[in-house]
Amino acid sequence: MTFPSVTMVIALAVALAAAEPASAQAPPATPKGAKPAAPSTGSVQRGRGPAQRGAPGLTPAAKAKLRNPARLTEVAPPTYSARFDTSVGPFVVQVHRDWAPKGADRFYNLVKNGYFDNTRFFRVLPNFMVQFGINGDPTIQSAWRDANIPDDPVKQSNKRGYITFAKSGAPDSRTTQVFISFGNNARLDADGFAPFGQVISGMEVVDKINAEYKEQPDQGRIQMQGNAYLRAFPRLDYITKATIGK
Repeated sequence: MTFPSVTMVIALAVALAAAEPASAQAPPATPKGAKPAAPSTGSVQRGRGPAQRGAPGLTPAAKAKLRNPARLTEVAPPTYSARFDTSVGPFVVQVHRDWAPKGADRFYNLVKNGYFDNTRFFRVLPNFMVQFGINGDPTIQSAWRDANIPDDPVKQSNKRGYITFAKSGAPDSRTTQVFISFGNNARLDADGFAPFGQVISGMEVVDKINAEYKEQPDQGRIQMQGNAYLRAFPRLDYITKATIGK
């Protein structure tokens, strides 16, 4: 997940033979280099796919702010929620800073500043996890590719509905990619994948995210070309907007 090194090798390939090396940060088991998944059912008309009818865009000022990761280091509240409005419906994540402070702070700054808006669920592996967090604008994504944060100790297990930063086998390699576990992925705990929150509402929505493309989208090309490249996967589900709650 070194999301110059656009290319990342899945450190946990042994844990999950299905996972391939990816050119970007990806989730364990390996949530590390991976590819986007798209909705196998549902049409662009019902809100899926890169056409993203009605998906809001960031203002020039917001984009400029996102291009400077060094300034987005606000300390998160002890607990907070993040609502994700998506092409399949909304879900809410509750974050506990004491579970993984560095991960919670990074996630807070990403959500608060619109990083996840108009981004795709680019890797979906049934019975394992859904991964997202590569920005659709390459000029924004390039600024975050090497904006690593230090590792957090693992205090919670990677259970169903828990959200965790993806990383490579290298220390301190987390950047912006996260994954939500579909089932019990406790095997990832020993590899340093530290959950920082869990889905408290809308897990049935997460379950519906299209897994049609599984790991087909190439993470390196997503990072270099953004959503323009992902038009080749027209039924990918996506986030329209993510917002911080209480």
